[in-house]
Amino acid sequence: MFDKLKKNQFLFEELVKRDFKKKYKRTVLGMLWSILSPLLMLLVMKLVFTQFFGRNTPHYTTYLFAGTLTFSFFSEATSQGMMSLMGNAAIFSKVNVPKYLFLMSKNVQTLINFGLTLGVFFVFCLLDGITFTWKFLLLIYPIVCMVLFNFGIGLILSAMFVFFKDIQYLWTVCTQMLMYMSAIFYNIEMYSEPVQKLFLLNPIYLFVRYIRKIVIDGAVPTIWFHLLMAADVVIAMGIGCWMYKKYNHKFLYYV
Repeated sequence: MFDKLKKNQFLFEELVKRDFKKKYKRTVLGMLWSILSPLLMLLVMKLVFTQFFGRNTPHYTTYLFAGTLTFSFFSEATSQGMMSLMGNAAIFSKVNVPKYLFLMSKNVQTLINFGLTLGVFFVFCLLDGITFTWKFLLLIYPIVCMVLFNFGIGLILSAMFVFFKDIQYLWTVCTQMLMYMSAIFYNIEMYSEPVQKLFLLNPIYLFVRYIRKIVIDGAVPTIWFHLLMAADVVIAMGIGCWMYKKYNHKFLYYV
């Protein structure tokens, strides 16, 4: 994989540049939308949910921002990744290039957007009285896991979208369900212990909780929590790679 990526480095770089420029083409604010979009979402959710869920939640602004930041990254990466194959059919149907390059370029673009917003998140942490410690370095782990998980889900969705166009509508419904099931604006402590454990089946909740544990609680999640996140990544990547390998040649007949 890395040999092919190095061989097609020029194409990959051009794809990233094209996707980045295309997203902000004919916009007045340009890259600022990468920051404004999650901030506007944060503002709306804070105005709506503070009175209901924020009264007993310490550092609720940071708590809410951690959730919206994580979910926005996942939603954007997977939604754009789903269209990566069909959107570049004119290229790979004529030139023999690794098809995952198109998905990877989308993921790099969304990672840049995430990085910009993450910087704003740290500023909000300072304003919210959060103390920065060495444990913040451990945020590298959930970020790497999110990148790989998004890529794995993108492989699955982009492969399915070639054969089933309905998947884009189904995924819209799924992302909405995931948003409400990821405890973005509420605290799961209001539920019983068995129900709280069910939240651990949601990979997005795991990423959100890890970031909150480090930033707000100043605590490091347990080893099994790390392993659970890694397992979700391995499953997503495994299924995605298997689908691309199995249907690699069939893609050409359906685009």
